[in-house]
Amino acid sequence: MAATAMFVEVLVVGIGFLTGLGILAAAIAGPDNSRKLAPVASTPLAAGAALAFAYALGILIDRVADTLLSTVRRWLRNQSFTTAAAYAQARLTLAETPVLAARADYARSRLRICRGWMLDSLLLILATDLILWRYPVEHRPLLIATTTIAGTLATVGFYLAWHTITATGYRKLALQTAPPPSAVVPSQPPAPAPQTP
Repeated sequence: MAATAMFVEVLVVGIGFLTGLGILAAAIAGPDNSRKLAPVASTPLAAGAALAFAYALGILIDRVADTLLSTVRRWLRNQSFTTAAAYAQARLTLAETPVLAARADYARSRLRICRGWMLDSLLLILATDLILWRYPVEHRPLLIATTTIAGTLATVGFYLAWHTITATGYRKLALQTAPPPSAVVPSQPPAPAPQTP
């Protein structure tokens, strides 16, 4: 199940980036060349090749996004764990509880998609604005402004979602794997002094 989920995550990220590349290529080629290439791009062979390429792209974009966000990720982790060893130990402890490990995997799945689509959104802004500029469309300035604003909001939204999921995940991991507090024996009141007759 975990391998299937990761395959889907990578594919979702890769399809988004490949879509942006396709729009960008159509914008660079122009309307006439795009019409000539359309029959070739719509064949089953092209669709299969695109799917494979999207998967490879998804892996690349996931690694690039993770690298770009590594400084923020380490800062968020340090809010809950003082050392890398403490974090590694917490991960090992979590793996021993299947229910908690499954929830953590689900959270990681969401954050991978969010950080990947943060980059996908940036490419889609560029590609969509360029194709609107190259192709004959009505209300071009309004459309470019709309796509730019919507894409920027999506990019910021994906980043904030990634930030929230990551910070929450570290806090939950620290709480779920913290050692139980040691039992404290309540102090007994001193015995009363014997009464002298």
